[in-house]
Amino acid sequence: MKQMYHSNDTCVLLINYHVGWYPKRRRKMVGGRRTTRLEELIRETASELACEMVALEIMPDHLHLVVSATPHWAPNHIVGRFKGKTSRILRQEFPFLQRMPSWWTRSYVWSTARHVSANSIRRYSEAQRTRG
Repeated sequence: MKQMYHSNDTCVLLINYHVGWYPKRRRKMVGGRRTTRLEELIRETASELACEMVALEIMPDHLHLVVSATPHWAPNHIVGRFKGKTSRILRQEFPFLQRMPSWWTRSYVWSTARHVSANSIRRYSEAQRTRG
């Protein structure tokens, strides 16, 4: 996927963020219809934030997302929107998730990335699967 530079009246930029977060107690809670719905919600939220989703890797017990964004939103607000919306809607649509007081942990991984390919994220995720 070719990435486009964002521009406004005074600047041209390309900022990629690599974000990862986990369900509470790292439970294996994503799979089947939940995975499909989670991906839809992340795409919706990215468009609401005027972010471009570069890569997404959803694992049973965590996910990795690379978004290209403008500095309009602070990183913690971007993550908060993704986590808040997905948790709220998935817990409404899948009642058994309501047993937990919250679905995602408060923690997340946030780093900047240059030109990141989906293959790079996939390799990283594969390495995470083999960790003990």
